[in-house]
Amino acid sequence: MWRIARPDAVSVMYDEKARSALGRYFRVVEDELPARFTIARMIPVDFDPTDALDDLWSAHDKGMEEFRRSMSSIQGLSDLGSSPRSNLLELKRSMADRLMEHCILCERRCGVNRKAGERGDCGAGADLTVSSMFEHHGEEPELVPSFTVFTMGCSFHCLHCQNYTVSQWLEKGDTMNPQYVAEGADKARRAGARNLNCVGGNPDQYLSLWLEVFLALEENIPVVWNSNAYYSQEQARLLDGVVDIYLLDFKYGNDDCAREISGVDRYMRTITENLLMAKESAEVIVRVLVLPDHLDCCLDQILRWVSKNLGTSTRVNLMWQYRPEWKAHTRKELSRRLTRSEMVRSMKMAREAGLTNVIT
Repeated sequence: MWRIARPDAVSVMYDEKARSALGRYFRVVEDELPARFTIARMIPVDFDPTDALDDLWSAHDKGMEEFRRSMSSIQGLSDLGSSPRSNLLELKRSMADRLMEHCILCERRCGVNRKAGERGDCGAGADLTVSSMFEHHGEEPELVPSFTVFTMGCSFHCLHCQNYTVSQWLEKGDTMNPQYVAEGADKARRAGARNLNCVGGNPDQYLSLWLEVFLALEENIPVVWNSNAYYSQEQARLLDGVVDIYLLDFKYGNDDCAREISGVDRYMRTITENLLMAKESAEVIVRVLVLPDHLDCCLDQILRWVSKNLGTSTRVNLMWQYRPEWKAHTRKELSRRLTRSEMVRSMKMAREAGLTNVIT
């Protein structure tokens, strides 16, 4: 049925611009190459989970050197070796679990001990709490059909959040075993899903539990990290070697708008550092939700930065579906939808920035 509802998700498989930006992802979808997590899972690493974090980082960096060598040499699924019990992916999971004891998984770096039951600004605890998971047909065409898992909570408090019942915990959510989620993803992949889409809310606060999901996966399925990109550099290092597509929001073009609308500091530094690292470690789709009256202060700056720093052929989704939700009425400009002229102008800005691979 999705082929009828989303013919663009069929034609995109032959789209030269999409394939040039996301070439490896397409080859994983077609089972020509292994997903990155399957390679990380076969890299042997000797470590003791109780070692000092500095020692674990040292072991991690050595493991990543071997990962990169393997990425260069592996030409197909048949080149994958067995998965030793002590491997790079398990080391990443163990380290992410340790980071929850003084949580610095996002750039808020609130430092709560989630392992002891404390909850930080995102509201997440030590368990994987899920709002829903299903085969999603509403994502970018190259992602559809996408097995999408919506986890509870978010490091942002956007006044206009369009998924606020999940991000702000107005729903209770269900605690799920990572093995159960992995079984759902495997089943979906066998039925034709193109990827495992980790989203929310936001996925970042559940990093160790997501890594546990990846350890349990049996199928070769690309991992899509669908995030607000406000994760810490520690998390960025742990995601490297695991994620196939970073599907990252670029919400604001300056720190003031980010602080006033989403309640976060150091936005531009954090988002740009993570986008650069994502581009270096995997493939990237940048999502830009166009906000009313924020074309000059935000959109123009975003598009020019992406073009200059990630390249003119970067896959950019210019999103026009903004609608006033949650507390948007507290700001005048957010209390309405985009006008037609704003949509047309946003595309003109993208062209003027030199971007050549924009979808809407």
